[in-house]
Amino acid sequence: MDWKLELVSVPVADVDRAKAFYTEKIGFNADHDHQVTDELRFVQLTPPGSACSIAIGTGMPQAEPGSVRGLQIVVADVAAAREELAGRGVEVSEVQEFPWGNFVFFDDPDGNGWALQQLPAWR
Repeated sequence: MDWKLELVSVPVADVDRAKAFYTEKIGFNADHDHQVTDELRFVQLTPPGSACSIAIGTGMPQAEPGSVRGLQIVVADVAAAREELAGRGVEVSEVQEFPWGNFVFFDDPDGNGWALQQLPAWR
């Protein structure tokens, strides 16, 4: 039996601001944006090539905006990904090298923490 993680909730204070950040600056695809009721809005965004999406919105049970840390996206070339994000105006760290891979870190406008990882060649 396969177990597939397909959706992770990311708490944000301003849905439109977060959606613009993730689509325009990070390059996620906007898969779904639906105002279900006056109180409930569901937005699903997916990184290019990913089988897992994030959900942002209003009226959904979630943690405090900015409280999610350690979200990770694997890329083939972390230096190129860093350059792309910096070129779009995202504040990103320098490439950090570890035995388990090379990383770049950034936060969304609410402070949710992300990492881009390039896996080591031996993997």
